[in-house]
This record gives sequence, structure tokens and C-alpha cells, in this order.
Amino acid sequence: MTTDLAMDIDQARAGQEPECREGHGWPRAADWQGNELRCATCAHAPLAAGGGCEPGRACVHDRYARRIDRFFAWNPALAAVYLDHPYFETRAIAAKHASIFLLPPLLSDPDATVRWSAAARLPCRYLLCLREDPDREVRIRVAHRLGGADLTLMLTDPDYYVRQVVARRLSAHMLPLMMRDADAEVRRAVAERIDIESLLAMTSDPDARVRIEVARRLPAAQLAWMRDDPDWRVRYEVAGRLDAGLLAELMVDTDPMVRERCRERAAGLAGPCES
Repeated sequence: MTTDLAMDIDQARAGQEPECREGHGWPRAADWQGNELRCATCAHAPLAAGGGCEPGRACVHDRYARRIDRFFAWNPALAAVYLDHPYFETRAIAAKHASIFLLPPLLSDPDATVRWSAAARLPCRYLLCLREDPDREVRIRVAHRLGGADLTLMLTDPDYYVRQVVARRLSAHMLPLMMRDADAEVRRAVAERIDIESLLAMTSDPDARVRIEVARRLPAAQLAWMRDDPDWRVRYEVAGRLDAGLLAELMVDTDPMVRERCRERAAGLAGPCES
């Protein structure tokens, strides 16, 4: 979602309210179609007298998200009126302030920013219908909120990053279902959390980055399976924890980094020299 809305939300959570007046380096005041704003004919003109709006700073008709957001922050009761506004930013920001009971219809809004703005405030059960949303950013955010069995449908999401998020949140007992994912980063996320018994099956993963994670987590007694790994980085990890009785083979490894790691281990196992 390439929109000012995400920045607005983050700054609001941080308790910040950045200046956005026209003339302070911010965009000039104009409506969402680029037309000049005409306060004299605006239905909300009476609000100005009481500080409820301000041209270039807080205006529901402005095209700039922060000014729209500030308007609704000052006048939350008016948000409901703008949930069907033609400008997506206006609808999305109105969804932040309107009653939660008015938000479910926005889950089918044509714009992804609006759909997520509504979903972010609704209970998780409302997010189930967005697990196959056409926009990857929506699905990523949905995966970050859902848990347990609700994530099952997203195991085979077409986007690798969605599946990566799923692998980090899925119940551990279900992770074996993702051990053979097509993307190495997804499998690496699986290797970081999967149970040790299943982890052993990943020692032959085709990607060295995954096998490195496997080597870092396997119990030392099971590392012997990986001492002949074709990638020196994996053997380096193995050399750091392999049973001392099996280090001799790696002492003559083809890679100098692995040999050095073995020498360090051997020296540490031997203990300090007596004077």
C-alpha cells in the first residue's frame, strides 16, 4: 500500500502530529482531483469558527492524507458520512474513525488500502474472507493477525513473503506441511521453529541457507549427519558443536575456515596449559 495512510497510523501510535500546513514544504491544498478548495461553499464551513477545520491543515476535502486524518480526528462523528467517498484515501481514513459496526461492507471495497483499514479494526473472524485477497499487502497483514488453524488456507499462498509470515506464526506441529516449500526463505523460517524430530529431515535441503539453520538447531549428537555437507558454511556451523570425538575428520577439511574452527574447538577442549 503506497499511501500516506500507513505513515499516518505509525506516527499517531507514536503520539506524533507532524506539521502539514501548506507552505511548510507540504503539498498545496487541493481536492483529490487537484482542484482548488473552496471553503465558502463547503458544507462544513461553520466548523472553522470553532476550530473544527483549517485550510491546509485539517480538511476532509483535501487530497493529502494527513489533513484528512486530522479533520476526522477533530470531527470523528462525521467519518460515517465519508465511508463511500470516491477518493480511496478519504474512505480509508474515515474507516479509522467511524463506528466499527459500519466497517464490514468495506472489506469488499475495490481499493486494498480501504479493505485493510477496515480489517485492522475488526475482530479476526472478519479477516478470514481476506485470506485470498488479490492484493499481497492485504494478505501479508492478514497473516500477521491470524493464528492457528485460520492460517492453514495461506500455506500455499502464491506470494513467498505471505508464506514466510505464515511459517513464523503457524502452530509448530503444522510446520512439517511447509518443509518442502518452493522458496528457500520460507523453508528457513520453518527450520527456525519446527520440532527437532522433523528438523532432521531438513538436513538434505537443497539450499545451504536452510541447512545452516538446521545445523544451528540440531542437537550436537545428531550433527554427524551434516559433517560432509557440500557447503563450507554448514560444515563451519557443524564444527562449532560437533562431538569432540568426530572433529578429526573436519580437522583436514578442504576449507581453511572450517579447519580453524576445529583447531579452536580442540584447543578449548584441551583446556589451559599448565605452567
